[in-house]
Amino acid sequence: MLTLVYVLVLGGIFFLFIAAIGVVRMPDLYNRMHATSKAATLGVGLILVAVAVFYWDLSVAARALATLAFIVLTAPVAAHALGRAAYLSGVKPCEDTYIDELAGHYQKNHRLESVEVKPPAPDPSE
Repeated sequence: MLTLVYVLVLGGIFFLFIAAIGVVRMPDLYNRMHATSKAATLGVGLILVAVAVFYWDLSVAARALATLAFIVLTAPVAAHALGRAAYLSGVKPCEDTYIDELAGHYQKNHRLESVEVKPPAPDPSE
């Protein structure tokens, strides 16, 4: 049982380390957010599972799994909100980004226009 805890903690540390490297090495804000939201969520998740396994108590396991569920549900939403705020503030992606699919689709009030082609409205004179 203790070996499983060690493996889970080491796996969590590994992914947190990868997230830290991603923050330092990625070229722009958007790539850094991707590295932190994915790898850090997995790293924290593995450590929380290790805590639940180590204490082998229902109340500790319930709190650890509730915390894990909260992180898994909120990390993508937070990353999306930060990315959208950065984009609307004018933070440019790195030069290696090929396509800016949002360019020209935001209105003045920061609402995203639909990118699907709408059929023309029927002509009432016909």
